[in-house]
Amino acid sequence: MKIQNYINGTYQNPNSQDWLENFNPASGEVYGFIPNSNEVDVEHAFLAAKSAFPSWSQTSLEERSRILINISELLEAHLERFAEAESIDNGKPLTVAKTIDIPRAASNFRFFGHAITQFASESHETKGFSAINYTLRQPIGVVGCISPWNLPLYLFTWKIAPAIAAGNCVIAKPSEVTPMTAYMLGTLCTEAGLPPGVLNIIHGSGEKTGQAIVKHPNIKAISFTGGTKTGATIAKIAAPMFKKLSFELGGKNPNIIFADCDYDTMLETTVKSSFSNQGQICLCGSRIFVEQSIYTKFKSDFIQSVKQLKVGHPMETDTDIGALVSQTHLEKVLNYMSIARSEGHNILCGGHQVLVKNHENGYYLEPTVIEVNTNNCQLNQEEIFGPVVTIMPFETEEEVLNMANASNYGLSATIWTNNLKRTMHFTEHLQAGIIWVNTWMLRDLRTPFGGTKSSGLGREGGFEALRFFTEPKNVCIKY
Repeated sequence: MKIQNYINGTYQNPNSQDWLENFNPASGEVYGFIPNSNEVDVEHAFLAAKSAFPSWSQTSLEERSRILINISELLEAHLERFAEAESIDNGKPLTVAKTIDIPRAASNFRFFGHAITQFASESHETKGFSAINYTLRQPIGVVGCISPWNLPLYLFTWKIAPAIAAGNCVIAKPSEVTPMTAYMLGTLCTEAGLPPGVLNIIHGSGEKTGQAIVKHPNIKAISFTGGTKTGATIAKIAAPMFKKLSFELGGKNPNIIFADCDYDTMLETTVKSSFSNQGQICLCGSRIFVEQSIYTKFKSDFIQSVKQLKVGHPMETDTDIGALVSQTHLEKVLNYMSIARSEGHNILCGGHQVLVKNHENGYYLEPTVIEVNTNNCQLNQEEIFGPVVTIMPFETEEEVLNMANASNYGLSATIWTNNLKRTMHFTEHLQAGIIWVNTWMLRDLRTPFGGTKSSGLGREGGFEALRFFTEPKNVCIKY
């Protein structure tokens, strides 16, 4: 099949008739083609968005809310179809797409459909001067949203829902590696009553399509989720044009386990936080630090649990670990196995490609646990973004805090302890935008989401997203 761009409420082929192959990660086979859109396509989308903006920005909050909730309900009604498409396109287990990806995409529309009606302006009475100041929050105009391949519809909607709710018109580019559910979303938006031109979905490579969006002089804001290097490239282009920027970038997240934790809960959750979505989640706890007194026990129990995970075809109901997203990404992750051996680290389990019966060309890898001898190594400093975690022991709180912070990244961290004083100390001093204590991936959509250092710029989620997609204007009236 051929995926098309969704521009001004209709599906269209790319202007250049340039197409990219779309692979099924589970089989390694081409199963479709997507546009490799260029500046002409982006300009076409921009003109549609520009034309739609005056009317959409003046649409009542109640009407915008109603349309977003309609989209949410349509996604829920078509959950099975979207989940199957997500699994085929991304390689993740169908059960994950059914229970996490598509429900969360629907929740994103519902949440921001409600949130925009509660997004209040500020006012300040200036005593002694008979004056009042109030702040208007106005939509920016035409904005660009660029989303990644690991949680395709989940993160695509995480960007476009608040942008649309705030009254903007959007040019959105899903990853060229996983375009299917974004393509399918256009039909639901039309059915839900979203006016033509409010959302335009443009497919293609980052180098061609993404760059055309970032370079466009009249696209006034860019929300991007992806790799840190790509974020730096976007910033070099966009910053001199004074665009608003929101970046959610890489992570190398510490999972810190103290001996006083609730052990069984910790162990079960650590398996999930290590290997969910084949480890292709920016929030996965990929650096595991374990207090020395329980290190031997944890190592044995953890490896035993990991070996029970089934690597298999995403459509099989008992599959725990599906396929990695692409051949290129599989090769990247496998290269870290070579690095581990060359640096003298101990691969405790996994580390090899898996040949799944009848799908031998798929991109499968064993869940891998590597015992490292130092935190200052490539495996602990670089984002692998696959089913690979490292473990090492620690003796003192000061030691593990220093190791946790000794990273260019600062997205999330997890702490397992029942010591309140220790909890308060670590949550204050860990250099991360998100910290979980005795849990992982427990998200409240009202809270700010984002990282420090090389993990990002700005925050998404809740009113933070609505603030990003609006411009504040102060009005002072003397009476």
